Amino acid sequence: MFAARISLDLVGITKVYPSAVALNCVSLGIRGGEVVGLIGENGAGKSTLMKVLGGAIAPDEGEIVIDGQSAASLTPSAALARGIAFVHQELNPFSNLDVAGNVLLGRELRSRPFGFIDHAAMADRVRPLLDMLGARFQPSTPASELSLADQQLMEIAKALSTNVRLLILDEPTSSLTLAETRRLLDVIRRLRADGVAILFITHRLAEVEEVADRVVALRDGHNAGELPKGGITRDAMVRLMIGRDVKQFYTPPTTKEGSVVLKTQRLRTRTYPDVSVDLDVRSGEILGLAGLVGAGRTELARAMFGIDPVEAGHVEVDGRPIAAGSVPAAIAAGICLVPEDRKSEGLFLDFSLAENIALPSLSQIATAGFVDHKAELAMADRFRTRLSIRALRLDRPVGELSGGNQQKVVLAKWLGLKPRVIILDEPTRGIDVGAKAEVYRLMRDLAEAGAAVLMISSD
Repeated sequence: MFAARISLDLVGITKVYPSAVALNCVSLGIRGGEVVGLIGENGAGKSTLMKVLGGAIAPDEGEIVIDGQSAASLTPSAALARGIAFVHQELNPFSNLDVAGNVLLGRELRSRPFGFIDHAAMADRVRPLLDMLGARFQPSTPASELSLADQQLMEIAKALSTNVRLLILDEPTSSLTLAETRRLLDVIRRLRADGVAILFITHRLAEVEEVADRVVALRDGHNAGELPKGGITRDAMVRLMIGRDVKQFYTPPTTKEGSVVLKTQRLRTRTYPDVSVDLDVRSGEILGLAGLVGAGRTELARAMFGIDPVEAGHVEVDGRPIAAGSVPAAIAAGICLVPEDRKSEGLFLDFSLAENIALPSLSQIATAGFVDHKAELAMADRFRTRLSIRALRLDRPVGELSGGNQQKVVLAKWLGLKPRVIILDEPTRGIDVGAKAEVYRLMRDLAEAGAAVLMISSD
C-alpha cells in the first residue's frame, strides 16, 4: 500500500493575502515514519500551510524540497503523485455516490471488455480500508446516509487508498466518538510503523501528546517553536500557541440564576419519536447538554429552533408557547441557534463578514427596503471588536477567515438581536484553546446579561 519513505522540507514559506499575511517565512520538515503535530490558534496559518503542501495555492516566497528535489510550488496532481494525501476538516462528499464511489473517485475500477464501472471490484478494494478504520458502514452505503463522523472515516479511507507517503490530517477527530477516535489513533500508529509520515493538525492537545513524535507550533503566521517527544505537554503546547497560560482566560461564573426562560414539555422529534424531552433553562444559566454522537442532541436543537418539525410536545419562551416548525417564530420569540456545521448552515461563505453579521438584523439598518451600508459596516465593526474577530477588512468574503473566526461571526450575527435564548451546538468544534476560552467568555457575558444559554458539546 505504501511506497518509499518521504523526506519533505518546507523552507521559508511566505504567503500574503489582500487582508492578511498568512505565512511569514515558515519552515517545517517531516520524514517517513514520524508523526508531527502542527498546532496553533485559528488564523495562525495552519490551513494555508496545508494548502501549500497540497498544491491548492502557491507560496509567494520559499521552496518545497521533496526527496532532495526542490520546487517553488506544487500542483494538486503533483502533490498526489508524490504521495501526499489529505483529510480536510470540512467535508464535501458526493452525496449521490456510495462510499466506494467517493473513496475511488477518479480512479474507478472498470470491467473488460466494455469498460463499465465494476462496483463489486471497487467494493472489494475499499472494504479492507473500512475494516482497518473500524467503520460500521459498507462500501455500498450511500454517502448521503452517513453521519458527519462516518463521512470523516470515509475521507480517511479515501486518503489511504492512494499511494500515500505523507498523510495530512486536519482535525480528523472533530466529529468522531471516543471509540472512533481511539481506533483512528491506533491507525496512525500502524501507519507510522509502516513508514508513512503523518502531519497531525488538531486542537485536541491530548491526542497530540499521545501520538506525536514532534510538535511544531505556528503563531500569527510565524514559527513559534518546536517541542521534542519528551517535552510535549499540554501546558508547553498552550504556551507556544498563545504565548501565555490559558488559565488567564478563565474566570469563575458570578451570575445568579433567574426565572425559567426556555422550557420544553414532552418534546418529541421526528428522528426519535419515542423519546420525550422536558427541559428548563433559566435566565443567567448556562446548561450543558451532553451525549454521544447520534444521541439526538442536534435534532433536539433543530426542533427547538423550528428547523425540523416536532412529533409532539411544545417549546415555551418566557411562558409563551411558540409555533412548532417555524424558524421565524423561534427568532421572534428570542431563540437563536449556532449550528454544528457553521459552513453549510451558519454562514454565507461568499458574502462579506459585514453582510453575514448584519443579515439577521436587516430591519435595524434598512430603510424602505434598502440597506444602509454605513450602518451595516458600523454594526460589523462593533462586533468584530467585541469578539476579537481577526479580519483586517469587513468587505472580504467570510470564507477567507479561519474556522475559529468564522465561528465568532456566527455568534456575532445573533448578538444584534439581543437573544433571550441562545443554543450552541458544538460551538468549540475545531477551534483552538484561545478561541474556546473566548467562546466561553461570550457565553458567560450572555448569561450575565440575562439570557438562557444551552450548550451542546462533546468537548
